[in-house]
Amino acid sequence: MNGFWVNPANLPLPEQPARIVSLVPSQTELLAELGLEQQVVGITKFCVHPRGWFKNKPRVGGTKTLNLEKIRALQPQLILANKEENSREAVHAAAEIAPVHVSDISTLPEALDMIRTLGLLTGTQVAADNLARKISRAFAELKPPLTPKTAAYLIWKDPWMAAGRNTFIDAMLEYAGFRNVFGDLQRYPELSLNALRSAAPDCVLLSSEPYPFREKHRSDLAGVLPGTEIYLVDGELFSWYGSRLLLSAPYFRRLRLESRQDFG
Repeated sequence: MNGFWVNPANLPLPEQPARIVSLVPSQTELLAELGLEQQVVGITKFCVHPRGWFKNKPRVGGTKTLNLEKIRALQPQLILANKEENSREAVHAAAEIAPVHVSDISTLPEALDMIRTLGLLTGTQVAADNLARKISRAFAELKPPLTPKTAAYLIWKDPWMAAGRNTFIDAMLEYAGFRNVFGDLQRYPELSLNALRSAAPDCVLLSSEPYPFREKHRSDLAGVLPGTEIYLVDGELFSWYGSRLLLSAPYFRRLRLESRQDFG
């Protein structure tokens, strides 16, 4: 079962929790896919999918800046968190209110296991298992390129930051047909433009989140990295590990064509 529990107050977990607070945007969307609209009583300000939930459901702060009083007032029976998305302090504080399940995901198999785990926790096991199988089949159809292009995946500017190893993005880059030039660095290293030039990637991928890279940034980088292919990419499809993965495999297939990958 993916993840671990934080529950210092030793609070009981119902067999099928009727009141859930999600502190993880990609898992909030997953709960919607599993048909749990009535059970989800609170989300964060970053849980932008589905749009109806973002507009209408109570928000309990940001992923790292929780409003504990709002969470307590919602009387949750289960809180969903993630090791990377939420701070240790926030998770332990929330666990004094209700049991907190904390996912820890850096690979596709871990994401699929998390989907199945949430199905078990919420009484939607059949739907979750079907969803995990559908995602697994879609990714299995992505044939690896003969010679992967190298890529730097940038997530921030001032300072420049990239996705390194032991990240879900690094795993998704491989499925998209790229080899991460910063795959030897841990997590999300800060970079200088000189370091980016020295890495000499075939491609630079500018993510739409958490930094909102736009065409202006692509043009600016093209001026200092001549000969490097630079693409604006959908960050949710590289970093969200819930039901949005249904869209990731076809998106990666289109990106492979755009970047002219050689699949023999």
